[in-house]
Amino acid sequence: MNIIQLSIRQPVSTFAGVILVVLFDVLGLYQLPVQLTPDVEAPTISVNTNWFGATPYEIEKEIVERQEEVLKSIVGLQKIESSSYNSFAEVTLTFKVGADLDAAMTRVANKLNEVKRYPDNADKSIINATGSESAPVIWSMLKIKEGDFDSIVNYRTFFENEVRHILERVQGVGSLFVFGGTEKRLEVVVDPVRLARHEVTLGEVNDRVNSANANISAGVLGVGRRNYRIRTISQFESAEDPREIVVKDDGVHRIYLKDLADTQFGYYPNPEPVMHNGTPMIVIGVRKEAGANVLELTESMRETVIELNEGLLKDNNLWIDWVYDQTPYINHAIGNVRNNLMIGGVLAIMVLFAFLRSISSTITVALAIPISAIGTFLFMYFLGRNINVVSLAGISFAIGMLVDNAIVVLENIDRHRRMGKTPFHASYDGASEVWGAVLASTATTVAVFLPVIFIEEEAGQLFRDIAIAITFSIMLSLLVSVSVIPAITRQFYDIAGKKETAEANGDGNRFVQAIMRGSRFSLRDAKTQLMTVAFFTLVSALLVGVLLPKAEYLPQGNRNLVLNILIPPPGFSQDKRNEMGNYIMDELKPYRLEDGKEGFPQIRDIFYVASDQVTLFGGLSEHETRARELMPLFTRVMNAIPDVFGVSLQFGIFDNDIGQGVQLTSTYPAKIIQRSSVLQACFTVLSRKPFRAHKFGPYHHLKLVALKLT
Repeated sequence: MNIIQLSIRQPVSTFAGVILVVLFDVLGLYQLPVQLTPDVEAPTISVNTNWFGATPYEIEKEIVERQEEVLKSIVGLQKIESSSYNSFAEVTLTFKVGADLDAAMTRVANKLNEVKRYPDNADKSIINATGSESAPVIWSMLKIKEGDFDSIVNYRTFFENEVRHILERVQGVGSLFVFGGTEKRLEVVVDPVRLARHEVTLGEVNDRVNSANANISAGVLGVGRRNYRIRTISQFESAEDPREIVVKDDGVHRIYLKDLADTQFGYYPNPEPVMHNGTPMIVIGVRKEAGANVLELTESMRETVIELNEGLLKDNNLWIDWVYDQTPYINHAIGNVRNNLMIGGVLAIMVLFAFLRSISSTITVALAIPISAIGTFLFMYFLGRNINVVSLAGISFAIGMLVDNAIVVLENIDRHRRMGKTPFHASYDGASEVWGAVLASTATTVAVFLPVIFIEEEAGQLFRDIAIAITFSIMLSLLVSVSVIPAITRQFYDIAGKKETAEANGDGNRFVQAIMRGSRFSLRDAKTQLMTVAFFTLVSALLVGVLLPKAEYLPQGNRNLVLNILIPPPGFSQDKRNEMGNYIMDELKPYRLEDGKEGFPQIRDIFYVASDQVTLFGGLSEHETRARELMPLFTRVMNAIPDVFGVSLQFGIFDNDIGQGVQLTSTYPAKIIQRSSVLQACFTVLSRKPFRAHKFGPYHHLKLVALKLT
């Protein structure tokens, strides 16, 4: 007994199976993560090295070239890139798609151990695995609640020690990106006069301070029946601890550090300017972990931020200002696709009713749409995919295809019924007769889309959701057409209780008659057949030439975020960058206070970031869909800054570490700004190595500062 006969003879079992399938599909639907776009995994590893006070030339010669020499021989490496900045070096390694990043990171770490020598005061290299998940999905700002707003730069260490771990424990958080502020350090301020009086060099002071700031194991001491492990505790716990260091001892006189210098807590100088609506702040970006539900992550993070603002941060005169997340755009974009899917389904049913002219037949065919469409989510769950605009668009594309198999089977069953057969034999013979043709039609469609699932390159990862949605929905429609459709038609025929004994007379209505006359004319002889083929081919080519839209790799979308990348002259000081940021904030302030000023939509938020690596500012519109209209305003402000040029662009929905180049307008015809990711350009990981000391732990950050004579 084949599946067609079984489904017709056991309709209750067939309908129960359908209900179970739909039930599990709905459960799988609610388990699927929700995000804006599919994950495009870029197997890259970055090696970051800090060397405070070094120039880019020194960074390249002493660090980057030595690292590149040993890293270039790693198995599976496709591309190696490096960037050298003041006090900071970054080497980016790109591997083949599908490479095991854990194994690659192990190879990178082993190769870095082969570097013979680093500068004495260079920090240990930090290895990070980056990819599409490196683009933060939430942006927030740490600010002073009241008082001196500029003092926020001194709270970087407080955030690292007291706040970071709370945010990182939120379910779905992969990592945090923090930029801005300056870290706390213990400073030894040397007096040159006292140094000369005691005939001590600065090098001697430096050596003694570094050697004294260490905990050293002194071995095991046996006393009676017990052994005691001895450890010399010498790491500095407070600003007073270094003062008792013996710098010089000639056997008669001892010279202590307190005789030569003063010790105090201070901060690293020249923090990078970071502003939000004219107020200094520290940027906090939240990156999701792979497969996390962005909507659930955002909701959990909001609750955590509220608790911090009402507790720990409030006690320290701080607060986190929630600036941007993807939730509104995700809900809006997915809502639009969902509405289009529903409208498409309704239109398909209306078209079916117009041609079938039967409520029962329309209902029978229409059942293939929800069963096949919803069933696709179960396969997406098993394949580890997520709900996004691309996957929903794939299901929307498949809506029109889902009814094709059902219509073919239904029409043939109806033909056999009109031949006078019983409901059972009409359903069985009609489905059995065309199941081969239906299978062939389904196989051709699957053959087009199925290979996309196995493409590992960027395009395959982007469009894999479309291929999965169409492939499995079409396969389900085949199963529905040869099992559910015959079972339903038999039930409807039994309910109707009437029997057709002859074919319907006539050729149908006038529209059908016109179609048939055209068909008979095109098939009359070889000449008319050739003319028909040539005519429709020519018309198709002309329509393609006239209606073909402009080509682009991916749609831009209309996200509420405009970025403006600035290129200042080399060597701009921090004061000059601060001055540039204040100018931008002052120029745009009137547009934050008034809606429609000079025809521009009201600006909701403005942020400004400046460092040696990147200088940019951006804005969000008070109107979610009008951010693009702010670009001429931002361009005008950029052009008014002397010696600075830049580009204004709207952040796209697929700007997640997908390599693209943005060419400037005719104002700067020869300039091209390469961006691997707009978000990465917006807030690249520029911060130095996080402050490692806990609140009451030892301080490893030391700085000798020579006291200037007035």
